[in-house]
Amino acid sequence: MNQDLTRGSITASLLKFAWPFMIGNLLQQLYNIVDTLIVGKYLGSNALAAVGSAYTLMVFLTSILLGLSMGSGVAFSIYCGKREPEKLRQSVFLAFCLIGAVTVALNVLVFAAMDPILRLLQVPADCYGLMRDYLWVVFWGIAATFLYNFFACLLRALGNSVTPLLFLGLSALLNVALDLAFVLVLHWGVAGAAAATVVAQYVSGLGLGLYTLLRCPAIRVNRRHMRWNRALMEELLQLSGLTCIQQSVMNFGILMVQGQVNAFGPAVMAAFAAAVKIDSFAYMPVQDFGNAFSTFIAQNYGAGRQERIRRGITSAAGTTLIFSLAVSVLVVLFARPLLQIFIQAGETEILDIGVRYLRIEGSFYCLIGFLFLFYGYFRAVKMPAMSLVLTVISLGTRVVLAYGLSAIPAVGVTGIWVSVPIGWFLADAVGLWYGWKREKQQKEPVAK
Repeated sequence: MNQDLTRGSITASLLKFAWPFMIGNLLQQLYNIVDTLIVGKYLGSNALAAVGSAYTLMVFLTSILLGLSMGSGVAFSIYCGKREPEKLRQSVFLAFCLIGAVTVALNVLVFAAMDPILRLLQVPADCYGLMRDYLWVVFWGIAATFLYNFFACLLRALGNSVTPLLFLGLSALLNVALDLAFVLVLHWGVAGAAAATVVAQYVSGLGLGLYTLLRCPAIRVNRRHMRWNRALMEELLQLSGLTCIQQSVMNFGILMVQGQVNAFGPAVMAAFAAAVKIDSFAYMPVQDFGNAFSTFIAQNYGAGRQERIRRGITSAAGTTLIFSLAVSVLVVLFARPLLQIFIQAGETEILDIGVRYLRIEGSFYCLIGFLFLFYGYFRAVKMPAMSLVLTVISLGTRVVLAYGLSAIPAVGVTGIWVSVPIGWFLADAVGLWYGWKREKQQKEPVAK
């Protein structure tokens, strides 16, 4: 089931490896989308606003663990490409210990600081209690998020993107069933929606970890690998630490924008909560394609296949452009019907706000698609700092413009929406310039 990405047709290899990423993370979106759908339809707009805002916070927190896992996955891919199984196994042990320790610390911190966090986010009084109830339960799933993402990144680094999809599909179905049972049958409210998500996450996390230990002896760690290795840890910290910071900065920026959205009241919060689900669902495939592209680059970087990397960049860019344009057309044309999946037809104010958001964001999905490719490329060639720079440009622009433009009475909340594609464009421009400069520098010694 493992796929060697250093051989064979580039486009076919990329698509074959990437499709389980795409479907898997689309299923992962169902965790919160199902919560949002059921909560919005059966518990009201305040509950929808609370769960939507909680989702933004959870994405920020879990992005820390995801970033560490993704960075470690790059190291695993490089060692796989270099055919160095001993270093691979030892790096698996060190990375698991590192990310596990961060998980414990993060869990303690969020429970202790829950109320200050909610106040920082300017959560309105109407939604405060609901959001707190949801978070108190869903925070118990942070460890499950660590387990799933760590073992998923490990298997994908080896070229196995199918198995994580299977476990995620199982847990997504379980999440739907438990949501219906806990909210509609047992009447547990927003806490029931959170409990359904947590149980489903543990099924996928523990199940995938057990599968990896039992079915992948080639990467199974034994006692000789359980020792300190400073060089390996430094490499892991460089890749994982900067990727973690990049993911955290990206989602912290989104969290800051959420705080400004909250200041406009429950109607804008509810519209944003529903529209962001559609938005995330729409561009999630290109994000996952960027992650698959990163594994492709990392394996070929480890194997020294520079020409294959260049051809892979061209293939990935063309694929991303075609897909992004197709999705943009669908989202712009069907913005209102899509929103009505989450929002009742009578909520015209909320629907109008959400439609405006989707038509602005949805017109520029190709920009974020290219940005995900830049993230994946720079991470895979051991330049995670550049991914961080692009994130700071994208999110920094978004936050500054969101607060500045929305303060103009004539612009209002629309200023938050238009700030997003502007940030994407600026980051893409810098990434393209730096990539061109790096390529030119690599070719100069050959010309001489």
